[in-house]
Amino acid sequence: MSAGPLRTALTDLVGCRHPVVQTGMGWVAGPRLVSATANAGGLGVLASATMPIDRLAAAIREVRERTDQPFGVNLRADAGDAEDRVELLIAERVRVASFALAPRPELIARLKEAGVVVIPSVGARRHAEKVAAWGADAVLVQGGEGGGHTGPLATTLLLPQVVDAVEVPVIAAGGFFDGRGLAAALAYGAAGVAMGTRFLLTSDSPVPDEVKRAYLEAAETVVTRRVDGVPHRVLRTPAVDALERAGPVSRLAVAVRSAAALRRTAGLSWAALLRDGAAMRRSRGLGWSQVLMAANTPMLLKAAMVDGRTDLGVMAAGQAVTAVDDLPDCAELIESVVADAVQTLDRLAGLRRPAS
Repeated sequence: MSAGPLRTALTDLVGCRHPVVQTGMGWVAGPRLVSATANAGGLGVLASATMPIDRLAAAIREVRERTDQPFGVNLRADAGDAEDRVELLIAERVRVASFALAPRPELIARLKEAGVVVIPSVGARRHAEKVAAWGADAVLVQGGEGGGHTGPLATTLLLPQVVDAVEVPVIAAGGFFDGRGLAAALAYGAAGVAMGTRFLLTSDSPVPDEVKRAYLEAAETVVTRRVDGVPHRVLRTPAVDALERAGPVSRLAVAVRSAAALRRTAGLSWAALLRDGAAMRRSRGLGWSQVLMAANTPMLLKAAMVDGRTDLGVMAAGQAVTAVDDLPDCAELIESVVADAVQTLDRLAGLRRPAS
């Protein structure tokens, strides 16, 4: 199966060959997966939220050693050193800066001034309108089918709303795993698709084999608020069940342990961790208990994605996980997605009836 490049506003904007994005999944989207995606013609996005800035610099350079294709880095807009990270991306000539939350207008302006493409992720039409007005070059819109932090509106409803509301390219996420999905997204007016779970389940993903098997065997996902206080789509695991049953005191104890572990992993002082927490509290309108719980997400993900402890960790997963049953490499995956999308679009074009 082979298909030539599928040109869209996304491929023109960032310079990748195919309109397929690999999302910046924490503990998963490292240099190996990002470079494999880039070499296959997609846009790989490096996850950096848990990396100290020196480790991020090393990871960017490792990607550069593995590929000469464009790639992106996902940043936390509310991180205490967000400005320093932006300057690092500029200095390293990273093509794309993606954000899970809306970056401040001055961060967008600085990146654009340096020629870096800015692509925030959004979960609502009003958020897309806001970042587009601030100068974002494109938006990634994730519907409720997506894994990790998610919203209530399905992609099929949210995507056309955003496409109609903004004039920048829109990347569709949430529920995509094959070429039919890419063709459908293009039909809605999107410029490409972003996939997380589908890229996690590739041979280029660094996730331990036993964890990949658990994903392949999964029959459902659940949405819980007990990980970090906001809706989170995950596989049902013993850790998730324990959090669901736990009382407030037990959940607080887990959060405190997670915060301490995150501080060590990210190389932060307690003062820096508190500054980041205060910034998160202001930007997201959270209470201090919710800020403390936010440390659960990276550390419970690490337990599964790095340590292989499916019994202790949280396994973020989109609903597409139930439709995936193989582990191709990134080149095979992207080639298949694009070829199937082209075939689907050609078939639909053949449905047109000649004018009478």
